[in-house]
Amino acid sequence: MPEQPQPPDLPRVSAVVLAWRSEPLLRRCVEALLSSVKVDVEVVLVDNGCTNPDLPYLAGLPGVVVTGSGENIGFSAGCNAGVAASSGEYVALVNGDAIVEPTALARLVEVLGDQSVGLAAGAVRLADEPELLNSRGNEIHVLGVSWVGGFRERETRGEPTETAGAMGAFVVARRAHWERLGGFDDHYFAYVEDAEISLRTWRLGQRVVNVPDAVALHGYEFSKVSFKFYLIERNRLMFVTTVWGGRALTLLAPPLLALELVMILLAAKEGWLRDKLRGYGWLWRHRAHLRARRRALQAERVTPDREWMRVLTDRFDTPLINPPGVGLLNTLMAAYWRLVRRWV
Repeated sequence: MPEQPQPPDLPRVSAVVLAWRSEPLLRRCVEALLSSVKVDVEVVLVDNGCTNPDLPYLAGLPGVVVTGSGENIGFSAGCNAGVAASSGEYVALVNGDAIVEPTALARLVEVLGDQSVGLAAGAVRLADEPELLNSRGNEIHVLGVSWVGGFRERETRGEPTETAGAMGAFVVARRAHWERLGGFDDHYFAYVEDAEISLRTWRLGQRVVNVPDAVALHGYEFSKVSFKFYLIERNRLMFVTTVWGGRALTLLAPPLLALELVMILLAAKEGWLRDKLRGYGWLWRHRAHLRARRRALQAERVTPDREWMRVLTDRFDTPLINPPGVGLLNTLMAAYWRLVRRWV
């Protein structure tokens, strides 16, 4: 009998999924990843304090690796631990409440065949309303605020488009690029770390793209809890002060200080002022880390600030973030940024 032709080697993708608390969609998330086509998938489940009774069952499935101590070490450190325990030439970060389509991973890997692309992000749609977007890539403001782009918009599938930020809920990178970045900074714990690696990708001369036909359905809910605002605001300041160049920080100092005042007023109004002030305390105690981090990130930059900063926006344009006087803030910020960006 003649030998049967062997299938070509498939690209190996390690999908890192954090298992935290009782995540009800975890089983569907893992089973969807294992059903991916045109890729060889390894699912790395990071036990980050998981109470879902399906975890032992999932751990026994072929293609699933479980790591982690059962302690919640945060999204940043958890993803780093998952990647460290993985073996694929591609690294995917997938939220435990995200259900990927069978072709989604293969499509993102295909896009990464273009060596100018550093991060390929999927189109994240709302699980309860799959015709609407959760994110078509994240917006990042020149003052460091980041939010989901295209929230609740309808989007047809099409060609990849450049985006400032990749949403950490569903993004793929070549392992070589992840290792060049050194993964996430554990100090972020959660929030803003995906914005940091996205802008670092741009600063290294590579692109971040959103791929509309690589779809994941996400059980998304924007919760307004004080600890979340503590992390977001603390991390925004860490993000800006380590990634932005010295000249950019000097030129943006007036609006950055104005935004701080606005956020303090908003925190007082909404009842999380103590958390905002707590963030300042954390930044002061970790100032040595911030100095070292800034030195490292400034040394790695390949693309000048004036070039990579073109991907940033000067407008707050999201229903999820409504600081007082946002209309006036947008008008003033747009005029100021047009004036100073030539000197960045």
